Amino acid sequence: MLQVCLNGARNRDECDALPVTARELAVEARRAVAAGAEDIHLHPKDADGHDCLEPGIVGEAVTLVRAAVPEHVQVGVTTGAWAVPDPQRRADLIRSWSVLPDHASVNWHETGAEAVAAVLLDLGVGIEAGIYSGTDAARRFRVSPAAGRVLRVLAEVTDTDPGTAATTAVDLVEELGAELRARVLLHGEEGGAWPVLQTAARLGLDTRIGLEDVLVLPDGSATSDNATLVHAARKLLHSPGSRHR
Repeated sequence: MLQVCLNGARNRDECDALPVTARELAVEARRAVAAGAEDIHLHPKDADGHDCLEPGIVGEAVTLVRAAVPEHVQVGVTTGAWAVPDPQRRADLIRSWSVLPDHASVNWHETGAEAVAAVLLDLGVGIEAGIYSGTDAARRFRVSPAAGRVLRVLAEVTDTDPGTAATTAVDLVEELGAELRARVLLHGEEGGAWPVLQTAARLGLDTRIGLEDVLVLPDGSATSDNATLVHAARKLLHSPGSRHR
């Protein structure tokens, strides 16, 4: 499965083409799915372009994006602590969502991850368990009561060195353990994005690409939008040696 991560915590200073409003996200989502994306991850943003968990903003983004893509394409959002640092406030906001996404990412190294996960499970929202390399998230997740109830694990390689990111990716997958019951979506960021995507293809794991993770194509040239990144990723995923389906 190839997921598109439409915008992330970035802002327009980093990328002029970054989708920020709900309508922009819907347009980008439709184009990315047409290019081959099978799942969507996005960051709803307020009027100032900051990541936001307010129910009205989340609801508008999910509603418009969902309407722009085929029914079988699932739409997910972030619950990152940078949007709302206070864990209780973060959980309360999520519980107040009137329009529910299909899934939401929970970063297991963040304070309050278990409380956020519990709220999402109560609401019937799938959890993408964010396990960052270089943190204790894998250890904490393995002993979590929610470990057997998540939709998938996002194995997030924070090593941005293109020369070492692939090795870091393999180490992270091994750290998660052979007994892991959830599907793994392996991805990298910045200089590590494309090497890690190729590693995911070789290992037969789900993966993702989009403006959240990288702003350049495999040849180093700037991308124009998410759809262009998805198109390039599809080519790599179906190249010789890939086990991607």
